[in-house]
Amino acid sequence: MNFIRQTYFANQIPFGKSIRQIFPRGSKRPLVALLLIVLAVWPGHLGQLTREMLVDAYTQVSVFVAATLLLVYGAERLFGFNIGEVLKNSKTLEIPLAALLGATPGCGGAVVVVAAYSSGHASFGAVVATLIATMGDAAFLLIATRPDAAAVVLPMSFLVAVIFGWIVDKWGPAFKSNSNEIKSDLIPRIGKTQWIHLIYLVCMIPGLIMGICQLFQVDLYQTFGVLPLVISLLGTFTGLYIWTFSPVKAMSNPKDAPIARMSVEASFISVWVIGAYLLYEYMVTFTPLDLNEVFQIVAPLLPLAGILIGFIPGCGPQVLVTALYINGLIPFAALMGNAISNDGDALFPAIAVNPKVAFWATIISAIPALIVAYGFFFLFPNFLN
Repeated sequence: MNFIRQTYFANQIPFGKSIRQIFPRGSKRPLVALLLIVLAVWPGHLGQLTREMLVDAYTQVSVFVAATLLLVYGAERLFGFNIGEVLKNSKTLEIPLAALLGATPGCGGAVVVVAAYSSGHASFGAVVATLIATMGDAAFLLIATRPDAAAVVLPMSFLVAVIFGWIVDKWGPAFKSNSNEIKSDLIPRIGKTQWIHLIYLVCMIPGLIMGICQLFQVDLYQTFGVLPLVISLLGTFTGLYIWTFSPVKAMSNPKDAPIARMSVEASFISVWVIGAYLLYEYMVTFTPLDLNEVFQIVAPLLPLAGILIGFIPGCGPQVLVTALYINGLIPFAALMGNAISNDGDALFPAIAVNPKVAFWATIISAIPALIVAYGFFFLFPNFLN
């Protein structure tokens, strides 16, 4: 009991504090985590289907996200480089570098550019470029499940971002930064690597091996027996624990340990991936609604819908759009429009620093999104569908 009382939750809130102190007012994370656990242990067809989707989400996406984040954050800590400083010292290559940072899976690169703009070290065109190029956390899902589509979406978003970034800097509005620099200290700290983060890492390693086996069409259950279910549920429930008690909304503090950062951010992304997987399977299995028929009726509006959803701050809605594409419900054109228009979590610091800049950067990104999305819709209607 003394050991338990000395143990800190993943967000370093000590044992013994009230529920209201542990969970901020209005937090829905505990309820979401509890609901997912109940669905996973539910008897009958519902529980079996839920467990199957949890295994798929974990081995197909979560472990690859975690491995990528660990590689990136480990390299940053090992080599001690700062991406923001590189951008600050670049002049001729500012727009391509900003677009490249935005095209990096996740929202970290785009947030770096927004932070550089806020401190007067990047142009408005660089902000537009990085927001056009970023696909946010949805990029992880697309890379893991449809690498052929990712090989088109990410480079094309980068190219469009560079072109429009240069256009905005030359002929666009000349917004100036208010020099309200985003400090890393404003991002909640996770602290040192804790036991729960290590458990997540331990689960990730065999999960990654199974995920790679799946890429080569290996039947996990026939090869590994019950192990995929055990590892996936343990990894998923550990991630839910981390996500529930973490003070981090999406991005972690660069000063934190790489393993802690990896586990917190991967857990955040995984919750949205699980939600997307379950939403689709439940609708297909338990409702009479024919989603394919519904989306075919409104097909001409789907690219526009993808673009409008991209205006919503955060990565969650964008993950859902990507999941709809993966399941064949929306065309590639809608995915392409969403990829260009969505700004992911990078829009939150942009709004905090300068709402006017955030608004116009989002509106400007809609122009190439409409051009590219409907270009694919009318000229290449069956492309990668």
